Amino acid sequence: MLKRIDPILSPELLYSLRAMGHRHDVAIVDANFPCDGGDDRLIRLDGVDGPRVLEAIMGVFPLEEQEPHVAWRMIAENDPAKILPVFKDYAAVLEKSEGRAIELTAVEPDNFKDRVRAAHTVVVTGERRFYGGVILRKGVIAPE
Repeated sequence: MLKRIDPILSPELLYSLRAMGHRHDVAIVDANFPCDGGDDRLIRLDGVDGPRVLEAIMGVFPLEEQEPHVAWRMIAENDPAKILPVFKDYAAVLEKSEGRAIELTAVEPDNFKDRVRAAHTVVVTGERRFYGGVILRKGVIAPE
């Protein structure tokens, strides 16, 4: 255990988040998301819902600030305007963490899956709600 580090952040996840570089992506996906169990980028947090994982990650993760789109979600039910409760939950966590609204850019399911495959780190959660994934782009920590 460490002070001020959320206990659900496993040593493997902390290592991976720290190893990520500027503009690398982390994908937080739901329990039903198709993932290869042999993929070394895969970190499992079974039993923990997606927004809770996002909250823990945002406690240590600098979000990119120089790009217009830094967080993505999958289009639900072929309707880009459809805002599911899980999207609202993710957006609330991001707003609380960043002190401002962060747009969850809607992308086609195939595009979302491609982005997950290209992500530096993939965190599989226990989130059981459909479309319960989000992708974040890492930013930098500016000098004081």
